[in-house]
Amino acid sequence: MKIYYSGTSPYVRKVMACAIVRGLDGRIEKHPSNPHASPADLLADNPLSRVPCLVTDDGVSLYDSPVICEYLDSIGDAPVLFPPAGPARWRALKLQAMGDGILDAAVPCRGELTKPREDARDGLIARYKAAMFRTVDALEANLPGNALDIGTIAVACALGYLDFRYGSEPWRPGHPKLTAWYEAFAQHPAIAVTAPKE
Repeated sequence: MKIYYSGTSPYVRKVMACAIVRGLDGRIEKHPSNPHASPADLLADNPLSRVPCLVTDDGVSLYDSPVICEYLDSIGDAPVLFPPAGPARWRALKLQAMGDGILDAAVPCRGELTKPREDARDGLIARYKAAMFRTVDALEANLPGNALDIGTIAVACALGYLDFRYGSEPWRPGHPKLTAWYEAFAQHPAIAVTAPKE
């Protein structure tokens, strides 16, 4: 398998954390790519020019991170990250949506913050930040729990991204329970090894 990746992408981090938990990381060749430059090789496998993009051993290109994570969960015998049914499944999928939702606001918000100030942009930035921090508030009120599944991995990757890119606006103040949960969960090897670095 081959993955197009950027070392600071939180979506790539989520995929690689899942691969580690599933014992598959050694089977994945990392192919660095800058999706903003729309390189021809990435476009050939993903017309959206986004990372992560996984090319399976059969040559099938998969994207985006939820699809790739579910595919990785279908390989091998490790305990599943996507519970198959019942309340555990819906909890895990909801947490994944919350974690991905934080990132879906935080990643483009960071891009907007690098552009010249204007009223419309300031309004969009405020909307992104409100979504991010409302979701952090919701996670403080209802902690993710201790299951190692797609939901807790997604939330941990999202909170790690906020630490990495939004240090001047930390999420931890006012969220003591979520902070304690994250600090404990971040010790898991799959989360610790995939921590972003510049």
